[in-house]
Amino acid sequence: MYSLPQEIEVWYIIPTIRKELARILTEKYKLTFEKTGNILGISKAAVSQYLGNKRASKISLPASVKKEIVKSAVAINKNENIALKEIMRILALMKKTKCSCKICGKYNKGILKQCSMNPVKGE
Repeated sequence: MYSLPQEIEVWYIIPTIRKELARILTEKYKLTFEKTGNILGISKAAVSQYLGNKRASKISLPASVKKEIVKSAVAINKNENIALKEIMRILALMKKTKCSCKICGKYNKGILKQCSMNPVKGE
């Protein structure tokens, strides 16, 4: 059995991106859990679970992606209406750099040989 790359994105990658954004928005910009949740399209309870490591703790993102998330948090703090756009930008970057492939490969042993994303050899 295997999961589609889109399922890996929904179950692991998007929550991890939201977790990092929530951490920055609440710690650096002192936004409330409710405000942060509204910006990210999640509940304040989800924000609490992210920050308490009860959600999105199975994968870790590379430093290059975390750096982009910091840039996104700065932009979102200035204009909260671009949160969706920023999350989509990070997802696209992760696909382009094959970071998503590495995460998918972790959960789908051997499936990358069949993937149309043409992942990096040996991943």
